Amino acid sequence: MNAPSKLLLSLLTFTLACKTAGKEEDRPQAPASEVWLTAQQMANAHLSIEPLAPRPVGGTVMTSGRVTFDDMRVAHVFSPVTGRISNIAAQPGQRVKKGDPLCVIDSPDVGQVFSDLAKAHADLDAVDHEYKRQQELFEAHAGSQRDYETSRSSYERALAEFERAQRKAKLLSAGSDPRTSQEYTLRAPIDGEVIARAVNPGMEVQGQYSGGTALELFTIGELDTVWVLADVFEMDLGTVQAGAQVTVKVVAFPRTPFQGVADWVSGSLDPVTRTARVRCRIDNPGHKLKPEMFAQVAIAVDPRQELALPKSAVLRLGDQTVVFVKVGTTADGRVRFERRPVVVNEELGGEFLPVQTGLAAGEEVVVKGAILLSGMVAS
Repeated sequence: MNAPSKLLLSLLTFTLACKTAGKEEDRPQAPASEVWLTAQQMANAHLSIEPLAPRPVGGTVMTSGRVTFDDMRVAHVFSPVTGRISNIAAQPGQRVKKGDPLCVIDSPDVGQVFSDLAKAHADLDAVDHEYKRQQELFEAHAGSQRDYETSRSSYERALAEFERAQRKAKLLSAGSDPRTSQEYTLRAPIDGEVIARAVNPGMEVQGQYSGGTALELFTIGELDTVWVLADVFEMDLGTVQAGAQVTVKVVAFPRTPFQGVADWVSGSLDPVTRTARVRCRIDNPGHKLKPEMFAQVAIAVDPRQELALPKSAVLRLGDQTVVFVKVGTTADGRVRFERRPVVVNEELGGEFLPVQTGLAAGEEVVVKGAILLSGMVAS
């Protein structure tokens, strides 16, 4: 027999026993919202009663978050040149080292860049020769100052153009050899796993240096450690500190908690949601956590002492939250239990619920077996 069936059977048995005892002895009946029990009935019901007292509450802030890459361990790879993909060298899931080829691109940009460099070098040689000749004439008082200054300006412009072409060629030199072809080899910028690939052979791609909108071709990263970006409400922000322990759960693995640390708390709030971003660094064994997963985040904070009830003491009847309170004894010695509405704070994580209204310190509350008493209340 499963647990709900056992509980229902106990409730029916207990209710019948109490009603039968009451008829047999012809005792006064409990008023509405109360239950009167003999010592034997209390023993049969296995009730547990505890006084309301200060307890540690608020030891956890519960919120939601989103799994993302660790920004320092991921690279989004774009093509610097416009062209056509001629070969794919890396597949999703493959591990690569920094400098390993990812794909080859046939690009006229490569030839143009190195052609511009050669032309700039030739122009610089020509104006350099003229500049030196004009300098010698000017120093020998055989040439005009105007010709000398004009040649110097031409030399400076040619030098600047050569340096610009040289720097641009340097950007492409690691992935191409202008002496053999116009192919450009796109290489991995970091060590890691190829997490995503967005191109196929024959696909045309736009280059970052061509002024268009470039497509991300590869995503390379490490998933051994990921970030979870949690949104913490303003009311909880004062309790959350960098270095706090964090537990994360996701829908895909509901029984597997992932442990980590909150290593950064945003210095500003989102003006729309009134939340602050908290970055949590989470260990990810087996790479179960994937970027863009939604997560439930529990952030450990310092608890505070408040009058609080165990969760097992609280019952929900319709839109009302109630507990059973021991309020004395009857003339014939039966123990009186009153069903009382209360207001508790259910937003804080933890084993205990802070009491806001309805109870006073020291009142004795049924913390185990309250559901059996609920079945005995007249109304």
